[in-house]
Amino acid sequence: MPQAAPLPLEGASTSLPASLLTLEQLRSVLDSLLFVAGRPLELAELRRLLLVDDRRLREAVAALEVECVRGGRGVRVQRSGDAVQLVSAPENARFVAALLGLPTQAKLTTAALETLAVVAYRQPITRSQIEFIRGVNSDRALASLLQYGLVLEVGRAATVGRPALFGTTPEFLQQFGLGSLDALPRPESPELVALEQRLSAAASRIRDAVSGGELVQDEMPSGAAE
Repeated sequence: MPQAAPLPLEGASTSLPASLLTLEQLRSVLDSLLFVAGRPLELAELRRLLLVDDRRLREAVAALEVECVRGGRGVRVQRSGDAVQLVSAPENARFVAALLGLPTQAKLTTAALETLAVVAYRQPITRSQIEFIRGVNSDRALASLLQYGLVLEVGRAATVGRPALFGTTPEFLQQFGLGSLDALPRPESPELVALEQRLSAAASRIRDAVSGGELVQDEMPSGAAE
């Protein structure tokens, strides 16, 4: 006598399409997918796989992000543009680094940190624009950020010479314990507010110069160094 097919466990959701899962169940599915993938997954890729709309998918991602923090888990949800992945919790970085035989953090000079801050807050941004804001040559600082994988080329500007545009990487988010660029701290002290205003004014001048067809390089201080 043939055996009957095993029945699904009570409460199991494996037979339900993802579009009919509760938010909690969809969050669990995302948790498994991100864990198994071991790489960033694009939201478009997840929508096609799960057959859910963008709003519901983003709700599930946000719910998983909150659960990882609230539950004190050893992983966090990291968002970079329209890609999401699971990364180790920043407070556990030294243990993960010890396991992998890696330095806990990249050793950056003051110039590199300042350049990284400009890129983080003003990306995508060209080398000339970085130097215009900082007022000094930033070749070495930018090169070190590229070497550490904290910054990468993200495109080309639609201006004369089509200069490279730079932005931050997922590694930058992980090194600084950020879930996304939205988590970047906002200036609060008067000094930081003043700096933000100066950067905004500089960025406006850059946009005006670019839109007017002028070369930003011509406005750079000559002979400046880091």
